[in-house]
This record gives sequence, structure tokens and C-alpha cells, in this order.
Amino acid sequence: MASTTTTARRESPARRRVLDTARALFYGEGIHAVGIDRIIAEAGVAKATFYHHFPSKDDLVCAYLEEQLSSVRQLAVPRGATPEEKIVSVFEAIGEITCKPGFRGCAFINAAAEYPDPGHPVRRVVDTFRRWFRDTLRDLLIAAGHPDPERTALMLLALRDGLAVAGDLDDPANAGPAVRSAVARLIGTDAA
Repeated sequence: MASTTTTARRESPARRRVLDTARALFYGEGIHAVGIDRIIAEAGVAKATFYHHFPSKDDLVCAYLEEQLSSVRQLAVPRGATPEEKIVSVFEAIGEITCKPGFRGCAFINAAAEYPDPGHPVRRVVDTFRRWFRDTLRDLLIAAGHPDPERTALMLLALRDGLAVAGDLDDPANAGPAVRSAVARLIGTDAA
């Protein structure tokens, strides 16, 4: 019964408008800078409709980030014949994301900056993203026979964070070659 209700809520046009509006505003202006009343007005829904789908702003922020996680999982699917190629492909996908018009940094890093309490529900969604990314890379490193997959996966996660920030602050086209070189060195496919 609960899954039917959840599915019905996901398919609701009003819920979709709220999420689309929140995504644009949160990503463009910051989560704390945007109030519920503005989201309600711009989404064109009644206050009761908003609260039916999202009992609090934190619930909306978590739903927004969960959608971002789903999107990144679809865009950064490891591709290639070898584990090393798959790791490189993940970073190439991230590079493509950072080169898109309107890129304003990583939604998860942005949210973490606004929600410093590691126990907050928003930070738990951020942690879910980071754990997924790190574990995906660790599993590929294990498959490649890397001698230190745990620590290297953490370093690759830090590199991803840097790429996400550089994509917002610098010309992302310049970061690509440096990132490819750094990934190759970390995973042991570059002798330099």
C-alpha cells in the first residue's frame, strides 16, 4: 500500500512542478536563500498541496538531492572493457557535466556547505551520494587488482570534489587533461 502512495505522489504533476521549481531555485540561488512560499508561488500549487507532498522544507531538499543522485548515477555509469577504463569513463562523464551551460558546482557539495550538521537528513543524502561514488570506484579498483583500493577510492573522491568545484570556478575545459592525468596516476596506468 505504501509503495502505491509513493508512486502516486511521484507521478503527481503538482509534485513534479514543485520539484522542478525547487531544483532550479535551490541550484541557482542556494537552498537557504529560497523560501517555501516562493517555491509554492512559482510552482503554481496551493500551500496544502505542497505540504501534502513535502511535510517540510527539509523533505523537499532531500527529495531534490535524491533526484540529483539518481541523475548522476544514470550519467556516470562506468563504461569500458577494463576496470581502469570504467574509472576513467566516470570522470569523463563528470567532466561533461561540469562543462554544461549553467553549471554552478556540485549540488551535494553546495548542500553540504549549507547543512554543516553531519546528522541532518540533508547531509545523510549527501553522504549516500558520496558513499555510492566512493564504493563504485573502490569496487572497480578491486576488480583491477589495485594494491590499495580503499585509500585510492578516497583520493579519487577528493579529485571528483575538486573537479566539481573547478568546473564552477575555472574553465572546465582546462581541467580535463589534468584530471585524466591525475586519475591515471592514482589508478596506476600512468608511469609518469
